Amino acid sequence: MTSPLSSLFEVAPVVPVVVLHDVQAAVPLARALVAGGLPVIEVTLRTDVALRSIERIAAEVPEALVGAGTVVTTDQVKQCVDAGAHFLVSPGCTDRLLAAMDGCGLPYLPGVATVSEMLTVLDRGRTEMKFFPAEAAGGMAYLKAVAGPLPQARFCPTGGITVATAGDYLALPNVGCVGGSWLTPADAVAAGNWARIVRLAREAASLRAPIR
Repeated sequence: MTSPLSSLFEVAPVVPVVVLHDVQAAVPLARALVAGGLPVIEVTLRTDVALRSIERIAAEVPEALVGAGTVVTTDQVKQCVDAGAHFLVSPGCTDRLLAAMDGCGLPYLPGVATVSEMLTVLDRGRTEMKFFPAEAAGGMAYLKAVAGPLPQARFCPTGGITVATAGDYLALPNVGCVGGSWLTPADAVAAGNWARIVRLAREAASLRAPIR
């Protein structure tokens, strides 16, 4: 089975992982990322303005595909759908959370860090996953190791990836895109330095896996 999320893997090589503390920054930040060539944006549910930020981006930046990250409960699944999120991302997966995300109608990236978790996701007919925390869980060596027994699995590695290592991850045959927080430095967001974020986004958007 091919997940609807597979198309998102082809939209941009890097998914910005965004933590927002001010809802007023949501729209200009999203516009800066889109202007830099990164229309797929993950807003993490780590602050009390995250859902409102998703609502604002979904309503005011139609060219962006805004998703909700750090989804860890079934209640959050519904809240994200109601907020207008286009996709969901979880840091890990449980049976209840997978069932809720399966049933919500949105594409999603379930978080995995072990082969057993990958098999659980594959058992549900899903082949696209978030590999988290990528660097701490084994990084590129781990992904190379699982490519043999699980050739159908594709990953968005997130956690500890930088602009210096993103290209190497993207060169792996089982990596569809990478997630990164380096694109939205806290000081740049706080200062409203959107030009800096456009530059960082352009640099990341130029990273492409080689033609295989």
